[in-house]
Amino acid sequence: MHLPQAHLFGKSIIIWIKDNNCCIYLTKYKDMGKEYLGEFEELVLTMVAALQDDAYGAAISDEIEVRLKRDVNLSAVHVTLYRLEDKGYIKSSLGGGTKERGGRRKRIYTITSAGMAMLRAMKETRLELWKMVPQLKISGL
Repeated sequence: MHLPQAHLFGKSIIIWIKDNNCCIYLTKYKDMGKEYLGEFEELVLTMVAALQDDAYGAAISDEIEVRLKRDVNLSAVHVTLYRLEDKGYIKSSLGGGTKERGGRRKRIYTITSAGMAMLRAMKETRLELWKMVPQLKISGL
């Protein structure tokens, strides 16, 4: 019998049970005063806000690829969506099933007021930083 192996990655713990080929991904976010988002988290959160009622994993992935010309792994989008939901920045619900999906339902994501507050704060911070760069000369700021 093998005992579970646990690995700590930042705020996440991954537990791997070898014999049963099982992986458990646990995330514990501590309230450390101010929460920060990574670049990809910010991008996915922005897409959830922009796509509104059409914000589901594949649509978010497609939109990033089309608009930013950036290859995106759908699994990375889903993990990021789960993380953002754990942080309280988005919430999810199941949409209706479709024939195209064999009757399966889509998980639709919507941004919360905390998520909008985070996007606003990040936008303001970025604008203040960009104003400091003379070469950008952003007019109207």
